[in-house]
Amino acid sequence: MNLRNVAIIAHVDHGKTTMVDALLSQSGIFRANEATTERAMDSGDQEKERGITILAKCTSILWNGKTGETRINIIDTPGHADFGGEVERILGMVDGCVLLVDAEEGVMPQTKFVLTKALRMGLRPILCINKVDRAHADPDRVLNETFDLFAALGATDEQLDFPVIYASGRSGWASMDFNNPKDNLHDLYELIVAHVPPPAAQERVTEPFQILNVLIESDPFLGRILTGRVHSGKAVPGMAIKALDRNGKQIEQGRITKVLAFRGLKRQPVDEAEAGDIVAIAGMSKATVADTLCALEVNEALPALPIDPPTISMTVGVNDSPLAGREGDKVQSRVIRDRLLKEAEANVAIRITETQGSDAYEVAGRGELQLGVLIENMRREGFELSISRPRVVYQKDENGQLMEPIEDVMIDVDEEFSGIVIEKLSARKAEMTDMGPSGAGKTRIQLKCPSRSLIGYQGEFLTDTRGSGVLNRVFSHYEAHKGAIESRLKGVLVSNSDGDTAAYALWNLEERGVMFVGAGEKTYQGMIIGENSRWDDLDVNPIKGKQLTNVRASGKDEAVRLTPPRKMSLEQAIAYIEEDELVEVTPKNIRLRKEILNPSFRKKRQKPE
Repeated sequence: MNLRNVAIIAHVDHGKTTMVDALLSQSGIFRANEATTERAMDSGDQEKERGITILAKCTSILWNGKTGETRINIIDTPGHADFGGEVERILGMVDGCVLLVDAEEGVMPQTKFVLTKALRMGLRPILCINKVDRAHADPDRVLNETFDLFAALGATDEQLDFPVIYASGRSGWASMDFNNPKDNLHDLYELIVAHVPPPAAQERVTEPFQILNVLIESDPFLGRILTGRVHSGKAVPGMAIKALDRNGKQIEQGRITKVLAFRGLKRQPVDEAEAGDIVAIAGMSKATVADTLCALEVNEALPALPIDPPTISMTVGVNDSPLAGREGDKVQSRVIRDRLLKEAEANVAIRITETQGSDAYEVAGRGELQLGVLIENMRREGFELSISRPRVVYQKDENGQLMEPIEDVMIDVDEEFSGIVIEKLSARKAEMTDMGPSGAGKTRIQLKCPSRSLIGYQGEFLTDTRGSGVLNRVFSHYEAHKGAIESRLKGVLVSNSDGDTAAYALWNLEERGVMFVGAGEKTYQGMIIGENSRWDDLDVNPIKGKQLTNVRASGKDEAVRLTPPRKMSLEQAIAYIEEDELVEVTPKNIRLRKEILNPSFRKKRQKPE
């Protein structure tokens, strides 16, 4: 049987997972009575809620076309730069990729990121211009932009000669001719079979067994499951194998207990897997990502690609607030440490280091979203944590000069708001590289911006653009430190008492600023309950009730009407806090607090320069 391994790569929200849905449904892998869900590959709870792909996943379909029956292994990759570590590892398993680009939005920062990785590995992409049925679609402009991007990234002549197919993943059709839409995806299946080469590994089927681990997960029945493409030989259940690290040092020796192949959305046990196929192997207990599983006679490890370094870090520690331990059941530093190390083992883009104090750990990753997803997962598992403000990971060059990460930022915004966006980002040391109309009354602004200046900017950006702006960013390179950047301009309202908030007290405090809590919520000394309308922090009493006496006032009492409090999501809270503040995360609540709760021990307030 013919075999093809292909990855679908694109910017976030350009329709990868919807396209995979259509490919699956039209390949006939579902029975007529089998229920199918929208975005079937996004199986995680957070993936369904956020509408984005977080983990790369493999599926396979059978296509009976012009060249006979072909098994196509398809890998759906994340579209967000924060999960780029997944994309980098996955591309080593495939022989070709389908680059999806939105027919209206065109080339975006993440398109550039994933395409750079694909071209560097020598893959020959297929360009699929998706969503061509949108009202403001402009496939010709998008094709020109993509060709320019290929050229700018140093694509070879062979890579520049890429085939183009026009599609609508939601409507389930693809056609080589834009003016002649079809009613199915047959053109895309045929193009993948014709353009993507068969795995070169198929010629090494007689050599000793070798496979490079790319994904890792744990199963309650099978233990550790390692996924990768068989580099040579055959994998057979019961076979004795060993695991080697990148340097060829043996980690462990064991036996394959199960070989699982991807068949549609399910993994099924198979009797053997040959070189070139993508499979999951159970039976090892210590081997991890980037390790080589091989036959006992093999002594050399397969080369594993280096992963881009983390750019953002935060401190994750135990929750030591007065309300600790009331909502979560996993509160000890040892349990938190084990969970973080388990995450770092499966996700090579995350790095964990212990801090001076034994109760906190430094977690470094690609961005606020990646770290936010990790903390949200832990919160749902019953952990209680305290989280510090994100910090960028600095480096030093050979001369000892401090270097900081710079990001490519692309903003689509209504023309009337472009002035305020440029003004705010210029004050944050951003440099504009390009600006022009992007259709439908919107302006596209491209900038180079220090990563630390974007921490906490997203909320401000949405306020400035009345929620209509779209900001995309991706790590570019390291540059010399840009100097001090102004942060939050307003102070906070801090509770000076323990107890339940009173509606009367909050009503009196509303003129001081915006509240983060409502009436009847638990609060404690040092907890942040609102944003001050002035620059400084203010200690206030949110639990003071109205004095009740038997002396009647001349006017009748007015009912207290409170403005609804501003409730923050986890990412918004992490981005909002300052250096001396923490986010308290529990399974039921997200609270903001001062690191030092007692106001007497906090530093004296200083007016900013």
